Amino acid sequence: MAGILAWFWNERFWLPHNVTWADLKNTDESTFPQAEDLYLACPLAFCMFMIRLVFERFIARPCALGLKIQANGPQKAQPNAILEKVFTAITKHPDEKRLEGLSKQLDWDVRTIQRWFRHRRNQEKPSTLARFCESMWRFTFYLYIFTYGVRFLKKSPWLWNTRECWYNYPYQPLTVDLHYYYILELSFYLSLLFSQFTDIRRKDFLLMFLHHVATISLITFSYVNNMARVGTLVMCLHDAADVLLEAAKMANYAKCQRLCNVLFVMFALVFISSRLGVYPVWILNSTVFESWEIVGPYPSWWVFNVLLVLLQALHTFWSYLIVRIACRAISRGKAGKWNPLHVSKDDRSDIESSSDEDEVLPPPQKHHTNGTNGTNGYLSSSPSPDEH
Repeated sequence: MAGILAWFWNERFWLPHNVTWADLKNTDESTFPQAEDLYLACPLAFCMFMIRLVFERFIARPCALGLKIQANGPQKAQPNAILEKVFTAITKHPDEKRLEGLSKQLDWDVRTIQRWFRHRRNQEKPSTLARFCESMWRFTFYLYIFTYGVRFLKKSPWLWNTRECWYNYPYQPLTVDLHYYYILELSFYLSLLFSQFTDIRRKDFLLMFLHHVATISLITFSYVNNMARVGTLVMCLHDAADVLLEAAKMANYAKCQRLCNVLFVMFALVFISSRLGVYPVWILNSTVFESWEIVGPYPSWWVFNVLLVLLQALHTFWSYLIVRIACRAISRGKAGKWNPLHVSKDDRSDIESSSDEDEVLPPPQKHHTNGTNGTNGYLSSSPSPDEH
């Protein structure tokens, strides 16, 4: 184990040339980030998850009920042992041939069987109330941490001059405010990583999982090798759009459609301008070019920048989804009320999509009907970037 730890914490990987861990030990005069500080994030992530449960039960739920958001879920399918066995053991989306076989076996018409499968799939979906509570928790945290980040960074010199992130690196002291900011962000994303398996299931589950892993890795790497200054810029920039996204979801669930549309437009503008404009021009320029000029590259520097570029690739993908959703909503709105959050099933990727499929059954076609074109929306169906 000692050999493994010595290999993992190799100074030549983590630190610039001619810098050792001994140089970054805490003294009476200076405090530097220590890897063991991050152990605190694990119990805090659990505490944050418990706080979330209390928040959703005693704060978010009463707010949702006050907005007249229904607590009941979708209509349940009538009990049927044969169809239930097919649903649980074979397929949740039977094809035309299987539908015809079940029709003969049960003496039901195909349309009725299709309706049963639709209701059965909907049974497993969370109610609008559950979605609202989840979004309100995230909105509350993002609003708090973004406000805290802005107030903290306003007093820091590296907000106005990113070259300050690299002057005298890595001998930059760790302040209490910076340590608190990092631990709180890391704890939240750790709680999201594990709660993703119990939360509303999104169609981009793996993509969001990758996003959380990349975010946690970036926070960890930047703290361990004291790239915390530029790390605070990355975290604050990302939290800005997340606040608007969760607010738009809540407005959508509460059926405040005009407010929802305004918030969605604001979210799209902030997301695209910050992730495709400010992030590469301000953050990546500093981490790649300014740090190369002032500090020079070393192994963990490459890892850090590869993760930042990976994050930029996710930004580009999510921006494409947002633009596509907005364009289709505008084109659909020409024939009726414009609503960017109610688009076709093809657009539901997440940013905010779940496994919801409030399908509209096609008109009867003799005995061969099996179409299921979804019509629920980008947020109502229930980032990224989110994510994100």
